[in-house]
Amino acid sequence: MAERTQTQVRRWRRYLANERAEAAVYRDLASRRTGDEREILLEIAEAEMRHEQHWLDLLGSDVGRPLRGDIRTRTLGWLARRFGSVFVLALAQRAEARSPYDDDADATSAMAADERVHEEVVRALAARGRQRLSGTFRAAVFGANDGLVSNLALVLGIGATGVSTPIVLATGIAGLLAGALSMGAGEFVSVRSQRELLAASNPNPETHGALAHLDVDANELSLVYRARGMTDEEARAHAAEVLADLSVDRSEAANDHEEIGSALGAAVSSFLFFASGAVIPVLPYLFGATGLTAVIIAAALVGVALIVTGAVVGLLSGGPPLLRALRQLAIGFGAAGATYVLGLLFGASIG
Repeated sequence: MAERTQTQVRRWRRYLANERAEAAVYRDLASRRTGDEREILLEIAEAEMRHEQHWLDLLGSDVGRPLRGDIRTRTLGWLARRFGSVFVLALAQRAEARSPYDDDADATSAMAADERVHEEVVRALAARGRQRLSGTFRAAVFGANDGLVSNLALVLGIGATGVSTPIVLATGIAGLLAGALSMGAGEFVSVRSQRELLAASNPNPETHGALAHLDVDANELSLVYRARGMTDEEARAHAAEVLADLSVDRSEAANDHEEIGSALGAAVSSFLFFASGAVIPVLPYLFGATGLTAVIIAAALVGVALIVTGAVVGLLSGGPPLLRALRQLAIGFGAAGATYVLGLLFGASIG
């Protein structure tokens, strides 16, 4: 091998530190899981240890004192030890996507390929977590965000017309209640209607009892499967299987629809999620702030909340959290700014 340079040694030592830190992250994540997920994470940790050995072999006597991993990996490790959630997996996925091995001649092609595969493995694990969170948690994030933006826009728009603080406060509370009730009612109707549609689409369980009396040669059962989208050949074959084993579970070919929860539970959740966001723009007025001071405080509070919800949405969707946070902030402030300007114009026109 050619004479190594100090630049190479420093880079190798940095890679070594990061591989050790990443292996620790995956072990910490594995300690909070069971079954397949635990085994998968431990196997990724073993792969990181193989990469660690590669840099140890290259460094030889130049390995020196152990270095700390970069700030991003150390932060990921801190989160993994304390939370081990889907958010940590999403961050790990992004970390794997930034692997420098593709462009480094001192890393093997197998190591670069490992990192690419690790990204997909972690993406799949994160997707499992997102799916588990996709119901209640996603509804919480989006419901709260709706409340933040709509009520901030309402409060600022009314406040800009020059009306008194009590009127702005009353408007904000009315907007909170109206929006939360509308969200709750809409969710109730939506879930209830969906359940009714699914019930109408499900097969009648009493039909199962008639199967034993079907004309085997005519095999009317195949028409059921053809109506569900099977080809004639597939439908006849499947019907023959069912008739050959009438002990088949009554839920066979019934429905693959996932549970959608109760309409009342969805309505209450939507009400609370929206209200939790809508109350934030009202807080300055509740605590006695007036005029421009109240506007600035309300905008600042909502801005922080929009950044948080935007980052959470980014993590849940696998996108860059910072960009999603800034996008959320721009959209929220854009809507609020537009209504504030309209309020100023309307106030001037009647002043």
